[in-house]
Amino acid sequence: MTLNANNLLTLLHDILDEQSAGCCGEVSEYQQIKRLVKTMMAHDQITDEQLMQLLPDIYNYGRQGENTQSIEEHITSNQENIENWMSAIEYINFK
Repeated sequence: MTLNANNLLTLLHDILDEQSAGCCGEVSEYQQIKRLVKTMMAHDQITDEQLMQLLPDIYNYGRQGENTQSIEEHITSNQENIENWMSAIEYINFK
């Protein structure tokens, strides 16, 4: 089954929301974030310009989280970004 842009955005939003709320995450979640973003960017599935500009930042968040020594600190230091990313995803995906 192929996931469309809405499915990918919903999954990305859910992962970010869980990390933000629980202030914890797994390396596999960061790897999934990277895969989701790469898929969306590679297939031009996102038409919203604001969200397209945020995708590289979200990818970098996933890359850095994958290698961080303190996942809690990584999430805490990116809390504002995570909230902004989730808002942008909600605006596009859930309107």
